[in-house]
Amino acid sequence: MIIDFLLHFRVFKKTSGNGHIALYLGKRDFVDNVDSVEVVDGVVKIDPSGLEGRKVFVYLACAFRYGSDDLDVIGLSFRRDIWIQRVQVYPPCESVTQTPMQVSLMKKVGGDGQPFTFQMPPNLPCSVSLQPGPGDSGKACGVDFEVKAYIAKEKDNADEVIEKKDTCRLMIRKIQFAPSSNKPGPKAEITKQFMMTDKPILLEASLEKEIYYHGDPISINVKINNETAKTVKKIKISVEQLTSVVLYCSDTYAKEIFSAEYGETVNANSKLEKSYQFTPLLSINKEKRGLAVDGRLKDEDTNLASTTLSQSDKEMHGIIISYKVKVNLAVAK
Repeated sequence: MIIDFLLHFRVFKKTSGNGHIALYLGKRDFVDNVDSVEVVDGVVKIDPSGLEGRKVFVYLACAFRYGSDDLDVIGLSFRRDIWIQRVQVYPPCESVTQTPMQVSLMKKVGGDGQPFTFQMPPNLPCSVSLQPGPGDSGKACGVDFEVKAYIAKEKDNADEVIEKKDTCRLMIRKIQFAPSSNKPGPKAEITKQFMMTDKPILLEASLEKEIYYHGDPISINVKINNETAKTVKKIKISVEQLTSVVLYCSDTYAKEIFSAEYGETVNANSKLEKSYQFTPLLSINKEKRGLAVDGRLKDEDTNLASTTLSQSDKEMHGIIISYKVKVNLAVAK
């Protein structure tokens, strides 16, 4: 039995300036489950009387935006397509097996609707925005996804001018859900040797689990074995967001999103084992320009960007996110 999704979900619609085509989507968030991505399915409503012998196409594009549109003063584009796919919907080239969502949308659109479907590959980045500074204006830099319907003579002709009134588009998001995991978290250890002493300080840090979701408190277990004559007078724990921008070349930068100092004293020839808990949040990092956040639609709330996961052998372009937890010891001289 097919459930009418329109009873449960909002319908997103965008009409072209001339009213000859209208784009319909049943949702704007599409989930990447690491090994596969949800199908992007929608419907275009078409008025054939206004086409004047032209055709109707739809494309789905993943692009990296590295400048605001208001900076375009000499015809330069501040947007680079990472991946793009186009289909012809009118006149239809072949029959399409409709998804339950498209069946519901077709009921709303009526006989003038044509369905379309896109399957994104698993090696595309997720929707990410780079947080603007307090004085910045315009659309934020980052990776975004766009579904666009347009009227043209040919599917992809660089010499053909497509007027804005012949297009309609909706922004969508590719979001990633980490698979459930019972694996223990990562562990690291280091040994520090000092001059004029024959024994070291041993530091070991381990996370409680492998995956943390937005808002989850992070627990880190710290073990210190101080075999020296020196005193550990302070422990600092910090979290860095590592953002790799991979286009023509790869450039990685780090931004600290959490930092705390703990006045723990570990005397000479003593040990300490203690667990610390903290929660990095976007709310305490609102003023940091260039911080990566999950892609947003309009001005809705969002989170710190999720870690990028991929099982594809192909190199991923765009913006790739990871996080690092650091533990530093302050040792008295």
